Amino acid sequence: METSQEDSLCTEMLLVTANVGSLFEDPERLLQLWLHEFLDKVSHVQAKFLALHLQEVGGKTYEKSMEYVQEFIKALCDAPVMSDYTCVQIFMDEDFKSAEHFTALGNLYFVHQDVASLKLWNFLTHSWEEDLQVIKGKHIYSGNIETIATKEKSKFPQHFFPECKWSRKGFMRTRWEINGTVFDLVNIHLFHDASNLAACENFPSVYCKTRRRALVHTIERFHLDKQNGTVPFFLFGDFNFRCDTEGVVKELTQNLSAHRVQNIKNENDKINYRNSTGDNVLTVGKKEFSHADHQLKFKEDWLKKFDRELEPLKDVLVEYPIQFVPSYPFEEDPEMPTDYMSTRCPAWCDRILMSPLVQEIVSNDESTYGMIGEAVCMGDHKPVYLTVRLKPNKVSIFK
Repeated sequence: METSQEDSLCTEMLLVTANVGSLFEDPERLLQLWLHEFLDKVSHVQAKFLALHLQEVGGKTYEKSMEYVQEFIKALCDAPVMSDYTCVQIFMDEDFKSAEHFTALGNLYFVHQDVASLKLWNFLTHSWEEDLQVIKGKHIYSGNIETIATKEKSKFPQHFFPECKWSRKGFMRTRWEINGTVFDLVNIHLFHDASNLAACENFPSVYCKTRRRALVHTIERFHLDKQNGTVPFFLFGDFNFRCDTEGVVKELTQNLSAHRVQNIKNENDKINYRNSTGDNVLTVGKKEFSHADHQLKFKEDWLKKFDRELEPLKDVLVEYPIQFVPSYPFEEDPEMPTDYMSTRCPAWCDRILMSPLVQEIVSNDESTYGMIGEAVCMGDHKPVYLTVRLKPNKVSIFK
């Protein structure tokens, strides 16, 4: 139990993860809505350290969205509520022409002027950055950021990708020391489910296994990193974790009969599950997952027991209890902000996880794990946030 003096020196942190791909598909309608909700949360929490991890920056067609990405960053930095964050470090992976390196990840960090002591790690020299000009003020690294030493970024090995096709999946990490306590912040984007039909064949699904492989690869990489050492880490991004689809379908289709609807090309096969009077209750297709009570059913507590992808990793990754509805896939229509699309089984894709060592460096009181923009359209993913209070002078954990 920390002393009252130590408690008073804790640094309030706000960590946020957001897949923003759909914002850039419809920026005129969605960008300002998103920014308003996010900045409202920043104003409410009043954290001294703010970390925002973005995935799918720029959407599917980055070359067409670049001006909106720049507008988005400018709007964030220039917002009145951000004026006391005098140290800004922004890393935007925008080199969309490089299939080998492009991840579409964005790591944005804002440090309040009241933070007394701040250091940023250099992953090339394997030491704290000595040039104070690199740390102070506002630094926005964009375009090709491969040579920027204060971040480590990697795409997953190509053989990890389904059918070995490159997509924008990987991780980007930074390391910080705040008031004598060291930690890593890692942004990650894992593989999605390509087909609901394949996903519900068994658990773990083929997609779940691929995600787990990439996640374990990433954690092992940190543990085996002798040059940079191992420190407590927060790992937050779009994990694309899905519910045990096989289990969900079994749960929803008790006493129903299955009817396969086959397309000649086998591209649009689907299964209708009907009740005794012949009404469709659940339809599952490659990109269709639709229940007769779709908007209420997946917000009920029963679904939580099928959120199982983290089970095998519970000794190496910890998480605060989830008390919010699935963060994906929401309608992208501002008129339907709380409705799920009928394309996938709703799931907790967007998460904030930690290494067990984090429990040594954060205060065990007053943390909040929740969702931003519950009643506002934020795109197909709702941002997820965590507030924690960082203890000072825990550098001894650095091994």
